Amino acid sequence: MAAVTSILSTAALTVSVAYAVLVVVYQAVQARYVWRADRHSPTPVDPMGALPSVDVIIPCYNEDPLLLAECLRSVLAQDYEGQLRVYLVDDGSDNRSRLEPVHAAHADDPRFTFVPLPHNVGKRKAQVEAIRRSGGELVVNIDSDTTIEPGVVRKLAAKMADPAVGGAMGQMVARNRHATWLTRLVDMEYWMACNGERAAQSEFGAVMCCCGPCAVYRRSALLKVLDQYETQYFRGQPSDFGEDRHLTVLLLKEGLRTEYVPDARAATLVPERLRPYARQQLRWARSTFRDTALAGRLLPRLGRYLLLDVAGQNLVPLLLVLTVLTGCAQIATATVPWAPILAITAATTSNCAFALWRSREARFFGYALHTALNIFLLLPLKAYALCTLSDASWGSRILPAIAPRGHGNDLPGTPPPARAVTGPFPAVRPGIPRQASAQPGDEASERGRAEWTAESAWKI
Repeated sequence: MAAVTSILSTAALTVSVAYAVLVVVYQAVQARYVWRADRHSPTPVDPMGALPSVDVIIPCYNEDPLLLAECLRSVLAQDYEGQLRVYLVDDGSDNRSRLEPVHAAHADDPRFTFVPLPHNVGKRKAQVEAIRRSGGELVVNIDSDTTIEPGVVRKLAAKMADPAVGGAMGQMVARNRHATWLTRLVDMEYWMACNGERAAQSEFGAVMCCCGPCAVYRRSALLKVLDQYETQYFRGQPSDFGEDRHLTVLLLKEGLRTEYVPDARAATLVPERLRPYARQQLRWARSTFRDTALAGRLLPRLGRYLLLDVAGQNLVPLLLVLTVLTGCAQIATATVPWAPILAITAATTSNCAFALWRSREARFFGYALHTALNIFLLLPLKAYALCTLSDASWGSRILPAIAPRGHGNDLPGTPPPARAVTGPFPAVRPGIPRQASAQPGDEASERGRAEWTAESAWKI
């Protein structure tokens, strides 16, 4: 028994130290490049130059009419002075009759093109249909449950002034951040992903995933990869999710840069309950594993940091699993797992310290709770995703509730808001810029959902 205890203690110490050191080193290197990225000035816009034409594509499937109306209002509120057209693609919605008042409200607006598809083909093919019908120099993709600040199109277009840039993404925040404990954690998760991971990757022009709710692409670049994008297969089966990550990797393969624009902010709805959140994370994990293999061959030319980044994102979860398992084994032998406890505490402290330094927001003390979510939910999901990579099922649509009045989950600055606005966007340290059409069936919390009628459509 003593020999077993000794072996377990040695194993626990080894993997725990490796885990803690990797997390701290990875976070420190990431912080260095984030700091460098923050020092870059915004891309200047030539006041005498012609602004590129922009097509905003909004795929829509069984969307709540209120959410779609809010999305369209935020697009109409853009301060972009160039040509702007909006392509609303209805992907065979079952509730099309309920959406008709929203469509009718823009029927006479020459900027709008309504594309009704006869049956559901999925977000990817809906996007492709709109891309082929449109002709703008830039294509902005926005999810139908997302609202954007008035300057988003202008800021994304400014980033695309560099012809080497093929795509760029804005900063994502949770519209319904205050709805539940989970939405608060997810909002912090988004903030960390955007202002940590994506910001550092952007320093090398290699953001590995331009998030679907708010991203811009150069049409000439899209046309080069459109067929590959539309017909992605994995192990002989069509792949219908993870389209944003796959498209980003295809652009990187073409030698184009992908960037992050932190002050182009978009607010998107996130799951309010664990079951739809778990389904979402399972899809994302499968997509990440699939496209990491595709992106692996690109890493040497993208820079040493990207090698560390991808290695860290894959090794850190593995070492955390080993740390937890050796800790549990120690508990089974009546030994206090001090090494795993200290390692997990050190890694959690490192993550929280980075967020607190970058945001100067006390709420990120609460990000420590994400460690528990990671250990008990996300790690098992990633393991399951790795074992079921060939599963092409989507799962169910995540449709969080519209928050009741007082939640303050709308973007400031959009035309007449549907509910009270208190400003969802986190503050940032001075000098630092401020981060799907799916399948039906997810449980939708109905708390606070307004009744929709033709008369009330534009009184929100």
